[in-house]
Amino acid sequence: MQKRQLGNSGLEVSAIGLGCMGMSMSYGPPADKQQMITLIREAVDRGITFFDTAEAYGPFTNENLLGEAIAPIRDQVVIATKFGFDIDPNTGRRGGDTNSRPEHIKQVADQSLKRLGTDSIDLFYQHRVDPNVPIEEVAGAVKELIQDGKVKHFGLSEAGAQTIRRAHFIQPVTALQSEYSIWWRNPEVDIIPTLEELGIGFVPFSPLGRGYLTGKMDPNTTFDSSDFRASLPRFTHEAMKANQTVVDLLGVIGERRNATPAQIALAWLLSRKPWIVPIPGTTKLHRLDENIGAIQVELNADDLDEIESVSSKIMVIGDRYPENLERMTGL
Repeated sequence: MQKRQLGNSGLEVSAIGLGCMGMSMSYGPPADKQQMITLIREAVDRGITFFDTAEAYGPFTNENLLGEAIAPIRDQVVIATKFGFDIDPNTGRRGGDTNSRPEHIKQVADQSLKRLGTDSIDLFYQHRVDPNVPIEEVAGAVKELIQDGKVKHFGLSEAGAQTIRRAHFIQPVTALQSEYSIWWRNPEVDIIPTLEELGIGFVPFSPLGRGYLTGKMDPNTTFDSSDFRASLPRFTHEAMKANQTVVDLLGVIGERRNATPAQIALAWLLSRKPWIVPIPGTTKLHRLDENIGAIQVELNADDLDEIESVSSKIMVIGDRYPENLERMTGL
């Protein structure tokens, strides 16, 4: 497995990580716990060292799952988790508000450490920018956690360029996690240049377009009521039909490279910058192997030029979130 460094931080991880959210929520009913523990350990056996979770996933159950899975192999992996929402610690009910007050951040860190069964969090992200708490206070709280040895690295998620700069001034930011894929390229405007300037790594979530870029969906695909894609504008029948041209492009390049559309989508991301580490999620071992296979796919200049030329003419249909969720991003 190839390794990459997240910016100038010195934090080295596998070139592709594993997003664990879907094991516990959002994409239908939670998967079988023992099967997911097995999957996580199989990922480690295959060289994946970077695992992404959050207190909000479940809530709480995803951190518990990951903690149990990596207990025998904690020294072999890098754990990223997140703070930033109001979640009742007794019921697990998540309020609709962000909460990055310094005292709350420290409480979340202690609770996450217990659930993960570890004495330090490798990478602690602010899950969403809190409009009610200055980012300087957020960075200062994480800085104290780093000084206390409870956290090793500070991260942000879905933050804008100025927020990244302000946070980085107080406590160096190791990585930004935001959505980025061949059908959501907005970070290229000012986020990626800012990260490059400051020496910050980039961890794209949903690098496969929440499954759409795998080519395994069509306009007739339906989603379970517990699958949040059912509420996303990009997953209406009309949008999926209109956006098929993106998958077709990945398929054309894939045929040339003897690779699947998913592998081309991931290989394209890996080609963008050496400090980009995508974290596709899956609950299936064969999909895990498929995603890992993307590391061996080398796109040449002609491939990249064709992707750029064709994709620049494609207008992706449908917002990525409903309006109420889009407002929660810091972009």
